[in-house]
Amino acid sequence: MLVLASAALLALGGATAATTATTAVSAARTAADDTVVHSGNVRHVANLAKQAPFDGMLSPTTDLAFSGRHAIAGNFGGFTVYDIGNPRSPRIVTQVVCPGAQNDVSVAGDLLFLSTDDSRSDDSCQSVPRPATEKDAWEGIKIFDISDMSRPRYVTSVETSCGSHTHTLVPGKGANRGAVYVYISSYLPDPSFPDCRPPHDKISIVKVPLRDPGRAAVVAEPVLFPGGGNPGGTGSTWYPTTGCHDLTAYPARNLAAGACMGDGVLLDISDPERPYVITAERDTENFAFWHSATFSNHGDKVVFTDELGGGFGATCTPGVGAQRGANAIYKINGKGDRRTMELQSYYKIPRHQTATENCVAHYGALIPAWGRDIMVQAWYQGGVSVWDFTDARRPHEIAYFDRGPLSETQLLLGGAWSAYYYNGYIYAADTQKGLDVIDIRDLRTVTGKLTRHDQFNAQTQVPYPR
Repeated sequence: MLVLASAALLALGGATAATTATTAVSAARTAADDTVVHSGNVRHVANLAKQAPFDGMLSPTTDLAFSGRHAIAGNFGGFTVYDIGNPRSPRIVTQVVCPGAQNDVSVAGDLLFLSTDDSRSDDSCQSVPRPATEKDAWEGIKIFDISDMSRPRYVTSVETSCGSHTHTLVPGKGANRGAVYVYISSYLPDPSFPDCRPPHDKISIVKVPLRDPGRAAVVAEPVLFPGGGNPGGTGSTWYPTTGCHDLTAYPARNLAAGACMGDGVLLDISDPERPYVITAERDTENFAFWHSATFSNHGDKVVFTDELGGGFGATCTPGVGAQRGANAIYKINGKGDRRTMELQSYYKIPRHQTATENCVAHYGALIPAWGRDIMVQAWYQGGVSVWDFTDARRPHEIAYFDRGPLSETQLLLGGAWSAYYYNGYIYAADTQKGLDVIDIRDLRTVTGKLTRHDQFNAQTQVPYPR
């Protein structure tokens, strides 16, 4: 999601079953209520509404991470720990107030990482907003000890250039096996920002010793775009590249995919402290903002998302069309440093939304369905889509879950921010409605229920059986 002033949040005022229900979904769009519509192969098994102090419109729920029987949801005001031991009856274990958008989360062992891309007075959880033009303002990554999930303990922080819009964990290797690397993505530099001046064509890498996280520090700031990347331009519909929005790592393949505003890149991460770009792609016809990425299980394809409108736009309409604000599926060709990416197709949800529903491709990840590449994905007020890209040239939806619009008269920030499959169920973080739990029952995904994770971070992919 693009960084906008908080006040703007209110101002911006089976396969056959999925297809045949389109008319019913369109009709449901006229009801500004909590009506849920879905394909016949999913069940909505639970919703746990946001609780104070995170229950306001200005406190949207953001990304999810999972550890054991717990789901952890970021929020612009802090984070919430849920007990999902019984997926049909989730409960809140604790909420930690620690303001600083976007507060995206990830976990490694007993540590939780929290991204702050919001200029603050200091690195504490009692901080207040501070202009980025002030040298002593703070942005970066915070680290908590979650060995006791009911009492997360703030350990330390690391300030990074331009803050931390998102972050990605990459495990250490060899002599650094006891550490985890945190790849920090940030963007939108400004000459008036002392700690975030252009050019900002890099990421920050923080090394965290797992047994001594207090020693966490920036160890590298690799420049990914020495030539400047996509320049954008007056009147262009795409963003210039001034940093990255998100990175997804696939350590088992020594690869990462970077969604970097105006460019999509493939990275070699065989040395976690020295990643480098193998190849890059640019789409000046249909992509406005390269937002995030997901690899196929085999690592021979990568899906990039376009966050047209920054998450605030009603882009799932006939006027916008099926190729903008969508996913692009690329085939990865070749080996080693000679690898290239080749566009195969686009995928967008097949249901049109109303002009008051913010809707665009957003966060998702693979369902561990053996022998297939199936992804569950959030689309803000477009709901949750489950789609198959095993055949990269013919992606198609196999299941969906969708609510009515928050308002018939105002375009408000709402809907699913992220949706992931974890230990047999889909969990969706709805910006305004809280946590949704969805059970998909489909022969194409049934093997996913056999895969179990101890921890899960969507931006750090792990292989599953094929």
